[in-house]
Amino acid sequence: MALQAGVGAPEFGLLATPYQRVALSEFDRPVVLIFFPADWSPVCGDELTVFSAASGLFRARGAQILGISVDGPWCHEAFKEQRKVAFPLLADCNPKGEVAQAYGVPRRRRHFGACSIRY
Repeated sequence: MALQAGVGAPEFGLLATPYQRVALSEFDRPVVLIFFPADWSPVCGDELTVFSAASGLFRARGAQILGISVDGPWCHEAFKEQRKVAFPLLADCNPKGEVAQAYGVPRRRRHFGACSIRY
């Protein structure tokens, strides 16, 4: 079940790079979480490219974008470089999909979409 409006965002700590863990509580501004199934799927790549192009608009309004998928940090690093993604991609891979489940992101569809989170 998806999070209801007004419910506090579940805390998490995920790898943003192979050597750097990022926690939600580290951000002192609104965070937009983009859950997506996989780095190299065509639809997800296009969606993340659009969000990357619009990342300046989010920053101008005081928000930080974070992408989350079950791919590992090494895969995210290669994908970010190839697709020029301008925001962190976090690895929800150990255990697989735990953060997505905590946020009520459905797995039955290929496209997860984005949700805006304030804490």
